[in-house]
Amino acid sequence: MTYSCPPKGHFAPACIPVATFTIFNINKPNFKGGYIRLSDFRGSENQGPKTLEAIKNPNCGWFFRATASDFKKIPGSPIAYWVSEKMRHVFVKGIALKELGDTRQGMATSDNNRFLRVWSEVSFDKAFLKAKSRDEAFDSGKKWFPYNKGGNFRKWFGNSEFFVNWEKDGKELLEYAASLYGSPTRTIKSISEYFKPCVSWSKISSSHLAMRYYPSGYLFDVAGCSIFSPSENELMFLLGYSNTIMVRRFLANISPTLNFEAGQIASLPILRMNQTAFIELPRRLIQKSKKDWDSYETSWDFTNLPLLYPDYRQSTLKDTYTKLRTHWRDMTLEMQRLEEENNRIFIDAYGLQDELNPEVPINEITLTCNPYYRYGGDKSEEELEALLLADTMKEFISYAVGCMFGRYSLDKPGLILANQGESIDDYLKQIPEPSFPADNDNVIPILDGDWFPDDISERFRKFLRVTFGKDHFEENLRFIEKALGKDIRKYFLKGFYNDHVKRYKKRPIYWLFSSPKGSFNALIYMHRYRPDTVSVVLNDYLREFRTKLCSSVDHLKRIETGTGALQAEKTKALKEIERLNKMIKEVEDYEREALYPLATAQVEIDLDDGVKVNYGKFGAALKKIPGLVAKED
Repeated sequence: MTYSCPPKGHFAPACIPVATFTIFNINKPNFKGGYIRLSDFRGSENQGPKTLEAIKNPNCGWFFRATASDFKKIPGSPIAYWVSEKMRHVFVKGIALKELGDTRQGMATSDNNRFLRVWSEVSFDKAFLKAKSRDEAFDSGKKWFPYNKGGNFRKWFGNSEFFVNWEKDGKELLEYAASLYGSPTRTIKSISEYFKPCVSWSKISSSHLAMRYYPSGYLFDVAGCSIFSPSENELMFLLGYSNTIMVRRFLANISPTLNFEAGQIASLPILRMNQTAFIELPRRLIQKSKKDWDSYETSWDFTNLPLLYPDYRQSTLKDTYTKLRTHWRDMTLEMQRLEEENNRIFIDAYGLQDELNPEVPINEITLTCNPYYRYGGDKSEEELEALLLADTMKEFISYAVGCMFGRYSLDKPGLILANQGESIDDYLKQIPEPSFPADNDNVIPILDGDWFPDDISERFRKFLRVTFGKDHFEENLRFIEKALGKDIRKYFLKGFYNDHVKRYKKRPIYWLFSSPKGSFNALIYMHRYRPDTVSVVLNDYLREFRTKLCSSVDHLKRIETGTGALQAEKTKALKEIERLNKMIKEVEDYEREALYPLATAQVEIDLDDGVKVNYGKFGAALKKIPGLVAKED
């Protein structure tokens, strides 16, 4: 196999695999053909000389000999001439993975927009996370259940982001599939395995195979292929085995692409041996990976922000972050050590010590707290650290906003208000004496100035004082603003909502009422939305804001026309009057064209419909989210 690249000065570099070969039209199973592997040498200027060198020196490292019978030792009989004799021996002597675990392809809903939700979109009280069987799921009366949809390159645990509508044993979904295909099982596959624990991988990957553990409670997608076994020990063994560098090499022989089909995984070779020595490491790796996954509010098992854990608490935010960052670094290195040990014990057991190195690159330690994995690319260590610090401060701010709305509380771990229509009274039933109280009316203004006492910037300053004390408040605020590269008010005005939309995968749980040029902004929490919420935004905030703008204009006019002010002050007042008048015009148009009609309509929403449907009901009143109504999920 060679790679043909266009000459310089033509199109951008792109290499196309090319194979040149000579064949006999007779069967010679034991004839050893000669093969030259040039895929490591890109460009015709390199491949010609390397071909001649291989002919002169068969021991060069890229010249191989193999027979047709050698190819038959590997499932699918690929022309994998580079495979060593020891590795072929594993394929010959080993049993197929399917003899230990049942590899399955999951369902295709045929309409993800209808049947799937990012878990944070819906009322949490309509979800059941830990059903152990279809009967238990049915008896619960719940609508939404965890759904394994594959996802990004992540090993051991994670990518738990979606719910699927499986109410009444999937009645609506099954009927829909039957209406399209005659039989629902044409697309709703492997129903017998739903809710069972499994290990799973993403069928389509931009990287290597990454296997994850899913406990009982999940249904699974066509892209979240899974392996099932009645034995938990066997699942742990298969998880540890599948995440090795050894299996990566096996798959390179079976599957030359990055699409990992269930049949290919099922054909992986496993040597018969006592599994006991192989199951403890996967358990530890799952535990650490789950702890990392649950440290972020996008996990349904999130309880509290690591930055606020007592274990890392120091006198200043900077010192607290430094201690937390040290813990993350140690955690990443420990994961790397455990993964390399997992590689080593499998490599040794399979006798491949001379061919495989157990080392795992730091960027393949799939923890969100590991910047080498999280950001990737060719960034310097300084750039990676700056990104991690900035994102950690943004997560602190996001958690603060969650506490402002009552989604979270400093006084109780986990979700507080996460169901449709919940109010401040529901919050106070759980948190009767909050150290940082939630907002009463579910509207928080975001404005360029101190126009309201409950403005989001002022609320955040109070949150910072409550969490890290008054003594170092100014120092802590400077630390946050330096990490963000802007002051806190400017971040809320220009950066927060974009980060929120990105964090929640274009399914924001906080919605931003925003005038066309952003002169007026007010944030609400969709789970606390009521039909009169828009009226509150209109009457208590937008109109009040306009009244204050008009009062400011009147005050400035007195300066501009008065006799006691200097000419420079009058000129400055005149410019400010012009600016404020433009703002007044903008908010008046926004009220007339967008907000007032909505307030009059008393719009109803149903969280079961998802953000795409509900956000769209508010039209130009809400800040536009590019791609919200793009392709199907």
